[in-house]
Amino acid sequence: MASGSLLRAAGLLALLGRADAVPLVSQAQTTVSSQQTLIPSVVPHTDVTSHGPFNGPPATTTGALSTSVLSPFIPALPPAPDVFDYQADGELHADQPAPFTPSGGVGTNGSAPVYRVQSDFDYQSLALALYQEWIEYDLFHWGLATFSVEEFEAYGINAEDRYLIQYMAEQELGHATVITNMLGPQAPKQCTYNYPVSNVREYIDFNQKLTRWGESGVYGFLPHLNSGPAAQLLLQSITVEARQQLIFRQFGGQFPMPEWHTPGIPQSWAWTLLAPYISSCPYNQTRLVWQNFPALHILNQPNAARINGSDVWNETTGGSSNTLSTADIPSSELCVNATDQTLDCTAAISQNRSIPLSYPGHQVFLQWDSPGQLVGPNNSYVTSTNVIEPKFAAWVSQLNVTYSPLLNVSLEYRTAYTIQPNVSTWEGDPAINGTMFLALTDVDLYVTPYNLTQINLHVGALAVYQAG
Repeated sequence: MASGSLLRAAGLLALLGRADAVPLVSQAQTTVSSQQTLIPSVVPHTDVTSHGPFNGPPATTTGALSTSVLSPFIPALPPAPDVFDYQADGELHADQPAPFTPSGGVGTNGSAPVYRVQSDFDYQSLALALYQEWIEYDLFHWGLATFSVEEFEAYGINAEDRYLIQYMAEQELGHATVITNMLGPQAPKQCTYNYPVSNVREYIDFNQKLTRWGESGVYGFLPHLNSGPAAQLLLQSITVEARQQLIFRQFGGQFPMPEWHTPGIPQSWAWTLLAPYISSCPYNQTRLVWQNFPALHILNQPNAARINGSDVWNETTGGSSNTLSTADIPSSELCVNATDQTLDCTAAISQNRSIPLSYPGHQVFLQWDSPGQLVGPNNSYVTSTNVIEPKFAAWVSQLNVTYSPLLNVSLEYRTAYTIQPNVSTWEGDPAINGTMFLALTDVDLYVTPYNLTQINLHVGALAVYQAG
């Protein structure tokens, strides 16, 4: 078996800072033996941690990690003056550094890549991603251990499907190992967790929502990392996570990818959505710098377990994740029991629903938590916002941030409603679709995918919205 220009796993470990690794191999080799080569070990882990809400003593340290804050916000600036200088005409405009190689690019000068974080931004972003990988590793195992074969089979999830969930858990162990090696000895460890589900259908829905904010959370910061090599390895993990999100939608009887583009979200959004499900973490666990926003509850959140998923009221569990609940729904109204194939939603490669979950013009009723709630590991993080009175609903989906005004706002009860906008990303591509994000804001600030964090100063509450 011949191979050229190999970067062996052991060589990669050397660049990750592992003292026990062998040097980087940079010249061609020919392998003539089937004897197994060095196999790097995975990060220490346990297969199942304890579960349930946090009931320990009050945390001695609360709030996000912080140092001296130089400014209350990062000001918005115009584009750099030279960004329009390059002529995009298909011609070459500079000498080539090597044959068949155009000038330009980042990290293309031949320097050996170092796969480690290079800034506080890098560290805190990858630490957040590692918290996400650990909960996924546990959650996938937990569901398989908690629910019976009969419960899974009732939703069309057979033995091979369940093995796929098991295999996805194993993938998370690989992701956690890569990120841990890039972070070093203070990388976050496994925690204990509390999941807002009581049956297989709720479990599947929570999985597809959690993997969506995990995926979108990485897309939001990936192009901003100082370490291009670290971004490369994380990219090769998050592409697998995207496939996991698709699989869980299929297990839930939903169309696998109704959107044309997957949105990225800021780190504080991902941490807001993730933290409530982490009960406790080891002593001296690495703390995060990101903000926790108040939870936004969508009172008529579309319920993908129903035949008519848009005709619902207060059928969610789990705070800002707005995970669907099947409690008190008659079996005749669950789409898994539908005999009409246009209404049924058993696990399938693809399902077209004849009754949409949401639609333009749909009234969406909202209620949000007050700030100051204790959330996250050991109840040691505190929700906060700068918003006194929310005025807009910000629909974050695909390439768009679309605002709709809040109506009938009650600050006393923290309630309002809005009308789902009729907007498309491209012709034939409704912008509001799939598993997406909804935020309440006090201004309709113009932002784009690359600078979405500019909206954080104006976010009052945050939710996952099931548009399709």
